[in-house]
Parts: sequence; structure tokens; C-alpha cells
Amino acid sequence: MAEIDSSGGGKKKGGKKRAKKISTKIDMTPMVDLAFLLITFFMLTTTFNKPQTMEINMPDKTDKKDEENMKVAASRTITVILAKDDVVYWYQGDNDPTTVKVQKTDFNEQTGIRKVIVDKSGEIMKSSGKDAVIIIKALDNSKYKNIVDMLDEMHITNQKIYAIVDVYDTDKEMLAVQYPGSI
Repeated sequence: MAEIDSSGGGKKKGGKKRAKKISTKIDMTPMVDLAFLLITFFMLTTTFNKPQTMEINMPDKTDKKDEENMKVAASRTITVILAKDDVVYWYQGDNDPTTVKVQKTDFNEQTGIRKVIVDKSGEIMKSSGKDAVIIIKALDNSKYKNIVDMLDEMHITNQKIYAIVDVYDTDKEMLAVQYPGSI
């Protein structure tokens, strides 16, 4: 009878002849091509966010100022003073240190400056029939973010008339007297 020789044909004693290990090589070229095609596809089909801007009407640059046109009844004005640590001071009316009580608030959505503006501008609209005038002032220790937040509040509360002005010395005096350490 015929036998099958399973010894591997080698002359090793008692050992098997092992098959040669062939190293595997993978061609990466198609995968790289696919990766670049996908990157190109996603770059071309992605829509990038366009920066959103807010339209601001600036006053004319004239040397002649018409003071009579700039006069507003003190009862229609709400003055907002932005301070450090996102603190907001506000008062309604003229900046007379003897009669004005400065209130303190923050940027909280339910109880902050938004509620104050909505409530007070509604009262002004009912009493005078005209829109409220919001005067925004920023102390030196406030952040730029506070100005942006305040402009957002003007937009959210749909205020039509507001201005950003410098802080007067009387405002600083009122804050120093009513809220020591705020300046």
C-alpha cells in the first residue's frame, strides 16, 4: 500500500517542516485617494456660518449740534450703567444725586435688566404715549462683553431708541455714595 509522507520531506529529525510566512502588504493608495475625495467633498458641500452683524446708526459728523432736538423729557429716560462683575446699575429720570435712587441688578433673564427695561418702558409708553429712551453708560472697569449683552437686551426687548454715552461725573458720584466700592 501507498503511504502519505507527512514528515515534510525534510531531513530534520522528528520535526515538521513549517511553511514560509509571507509578510502581508496592503496597498494604501486607494484608501488615501478615498480620504482625500471625502475631505474635498465635505469641504465643498459644507456651508460656513456667515458673521452676523448689527446695524448701528451713528450720528452725523457735524460740528454744529442742535441741542433742542436732543432734549428728551427726564421721565422718558432710563439710564443703565454697566460696572465690573456683570453688575448693572440703573435709574429712571434725571441724574440729580439728591433725588435719584440708583437700583442694582444683573443680566439674569427673569429678574435682571431685561425685566426692568420691559416693565419701565411699558410704564413710560402708558403714561406718555412715547417710547422710552435708554441711555447706556459703561464704567472703565466693565467689560466689552457687557456692552454687547446690553445691545442684545435692546434688541430682545425691541427698544427703538437707545444711545451709548460716556459716564458723567455726577453718575460716578451717585454710585460712590449709594454703592461704595462700585467704581
